[in-house]
Amino acid sequence: MVVLVIVATGIAAIVAALCWRVTGATPSTMRTAREAGAAIRRRRGRSTALAARLDPAAATGLVLTLALVVIVGGGVLVGTLAYLVRADTDLVRLDAGVAAWGHRHASPFSTDALNAITDLGEPVVVAALAAALALAETVRTRSRWVVPFLLVVVAGNGLLTTAIKHLADRVRPTLNPIAETLGPSFPSGHSSWSAAFFAAAALLLGRGRGRGARAAIAGVATGLALTVAGSRVLLGVHWLSDVIAGLALGSAWFAICAVAFGGRLLRFGAAASEASRVAEGRSVSVARPGPSARGTPAA
Repeated sequence: MVVLVIVATGIAAIVAALCWRVTGATPSTMRTAREAGAAIRRRRGRSTALAARLDPAAATGLVLTLALVVIVGGGVLVGTLAYLVRADTDLVRLDAGVAAWGHRHASPFSTDALNAITDLGEPVVVAALAAALALAETVRTRSRWVVPFLLVVVAGNGLLTTAIKHLADRVRPTLNPIAETLGPSFPSGHSSWSAAFFAAAALLLGRGRGRGARAAIAGVATGLALTVAGSRVLLGVHWLSDVIAGLALGSAWFAICAVAFGGRLLRFGAAASEASRVAEGRSVSVARPGPSARGTPAA
């Protein structure tokens, strides 16, 4: 239990720090985009080629790049783990060793605590949390896209995980008698549900908030997903590779959904779009025009 908390807290802190660093440059992004658009507009002869490079469909920035990395990396990792498991490699023996370690160090207190933690990844609990989040965020942001986004994230992840479970059809650990009643083992459903939902929750809850709040929310979401995943291993109902695959799968599915809904939720390419509008004279900067912008007709 102590090891799980330390690992989850450490990784969550790293994610929060990365989020803090990445979002630190966000406030100046739109200002820089407007300045770039103004520069393009002053050089009409070169605007065509540059405007094409600023197309929102192509210039989507760091967030979309990271999302695509998660999608590809998650898919590759799940496929690799599935192959290693089926091929009876050293990974299987590592899984057995971790399961045995968790069983040896189990206590009544740790088991009760882990059962309480693992319940956060139950499909019914995740669905209830998603419904509550959808209601709260719809009221807060007045966005009609919150409900369909969460519905696709949660329901789609469930369908995808179930399909892969039946294809892999891996046997669960035998140290916990309850495990044999829970169906196929690979990948961990609790882990994929937690990864997908808590990432989606962090995305929604972080919109419109300050840099520190977004970093804290991302860290908490990461910590919760990792803690739920770790609880499955320590309770003896999943192998270590199951939960790693579940986390990768849930993260990849969330990234796919975030990209699909990006125009409404994340505004991928917003800065590029703003630069294009300024370059074409269809938008003016919110900031007071500087010396270089004087004499430019307002749109």
